[in-house]
Amino acid sequence: MSEHLYRWRNKEIRKQVAVIDGKELPTMVLKNALYLNVFLRKWIEAHIWVYKDRIVYVGDKLPLNMTSMEVVDCSGKYVVPGYIEPHVHPFQLYNPYELAMFAGQTGTTTLMNDNLPWLYLMDRNKAFSLLEDFMQLPVSMYWWARFDSQSEINEEQEIFNDEDIQAWLQHDAVVQGGELTAWPQVMKDDDRILYWMQEAKRLRKPVEGHFPGASEKTLVKLKLLGASSDHEALSGEEVFHRLAMGYRVGLRNSSVRPDLAKLLQELQELELTSYDHLTMTTDGSTPSFYKNGIINECVQIAIDNGVPEIEAYMMATYNAAEQFHLEERLGGIAPGRVAHLNILEAKDNATPISVIAKGQWLKRDGKMINHNQQIDWGKYGLDKLDLKWHLSESDLQFSMPVGLRMENDVIMKPYPISIDANTEKIMNSCDESFLMLIDREGEWRVNTIIKGFTETLGGLASSYSLTGDIVLIGKSKSDLMLAFSRMKEIGGGIVLVDEGKVIFELPLNIAGMMYDGKMSALIKEDEKLKEILIKHGYKYEDPPYNLLFLSSMHLPFVRITPLGIIDVKKKDILFPAIMR
Repeated sequence: MSEHLYRWRNKEIRKQVAVIDGKELPTMVLKNALYLNVFLRKWIEAHIWVYKDRIVYVGDKLPLNMTSMEVVDCSGKYVVPGYIEPHVHPFQLYNPYELAMFAGQTGTTTLMNDNLPWLYLMDRNKAFSLLEDFMQLPVSMYWWARFDSQSEINEEQEIFNDEDIQAWLQHDAVVQGGELTAWPQVMKDDDRILYWMQEAKRLRKPVEGHFPGASEKTLVKLKLLGASSDHEALSGEEVFHRLAMGYRVGLRNSSVRPDLAKLLQELQELELTSYDHLTMTTDGSTPSFYKNGIINECVQIAIDNGVPEIEAYMMATYNAAEQFHLEERLGGIAPGRVAHLNILEAKDNATPISVIAKGQWLKRDGKMINHNQQIDWGKYGLDKLDLKWHLSESDLQFSMPVGLRMENDVIMKPYPISIDANTEKIMNSCDESFLMLIDREGEWRVNTIIKGFTETLGGLASSYSLTGDIVLIGKSKSDLMLAFSRMKEIGGGIVLVDEGKVIFELPLNIAGMMYDGKMSALIKEDEKLKEILIKHGYKYEDPPYNLLFLSSMHLPFVRITPLGIIDVKKKDILFPAIMR
């Protein structure tokens, strides 16, 4: 079945109907299942018939002939729809394939994914072919259509052109426009993005916003401009106001903003009685945050914080499906829905003991079922990073008067540099370090100082960044040179060097951005990376997010981008990039 078609072929549908008439046999029957009926909001005992990847019957009847099918006795168990993660950045060191298969192990069987890396890394035809490969997985993979780069790049108009954006919006695997990080431009005068927003709405695809700290007036204007949802509310009150305006709201529980419990408690204090327009998201957390799962963890937090069990499961299933107008396909256990089913040992334990995705076992009685599927990344040009240029000592000139001071993992403020940067090494008595962003093709560089990243680390080199360019941070120029050389040698990744020795390396062999290996191994590497950086004076919680968002123009107050150091609010280039 090509799930992009949003329908089964007539021949397939006829066979599914024939199952009801006894002319075809189900491929699987879950008997004696106490399942969550999301339409009645009740637990009901029934038998669930599955034909290949589709639920064909839910009721009190069993097939007359049960000798040639898989029969699963669910007595004493509870069955809920597969969980939906409505806001996924599937490239936070991991790759989309590994994330999807890992997510499925704890019941998250549908992911709505950011398409931004594919816009940078390949042309549209290759990207659409890659989407086809993802749809062969048992986990359902859907995508966004981005309207802006989230940074300031030289190729903005080339990458975000009308023909490509229209093609993405019209693709059947694409379920929304956004997330909209360029909303200030739309508010001002960007009719190009406004047109794409209206096209998304015409195609009955919602437009997701990114509106942290937005005022009532701003939220009203953005609703008029076409925004449908937002996941950036930082308090229960902000959630409440968004709901009152008709927004669908994603409650966030991420490695940078683990806010879900707080938001739910504050909403209960505000006497919220309806959860219908709420979903939950982990917003592209870094690998170690996912050690115990993804949306199952959100459901558990909701239950543990007083949300009625059924409402907690609804937020993770039907509410999300309805947001994307996919409720006829996902989010419920009923005839016609994709066979995504989580089998639980108890109503108040959201981590399933068994998981069925598109009618196939992903986990059974606690044991993972290996499907031995892979994505051929090389087919799409997503090989090891092959840099054709070298870093020289002349690149390591730091004479900028303004640096970046970290307020937390992702927010930077400008500050006047007072140290002497014309030195081989910055003293360990301060928390300032050299910072450089270099073009992946070696054509330009931006040099400054960052305050708050490390107190003692000699050098870090990373090909993992928002724009795919190279980030260097450290206190020693010789260690920076060595870190860059080693990062280049391994084909991209994150390398740490101190006192002339490589102390950590994480190969990111998929385009220098993503790890080509198991999530379980990556989680351990992520933990090790954070442990080393914190030992060297990193003051916050999630350093990979810092590397990712150094160039991100949707966060305050100043950023280092391919165009130079930029004031986010004014969009002024404070200091331009230097050609090499």
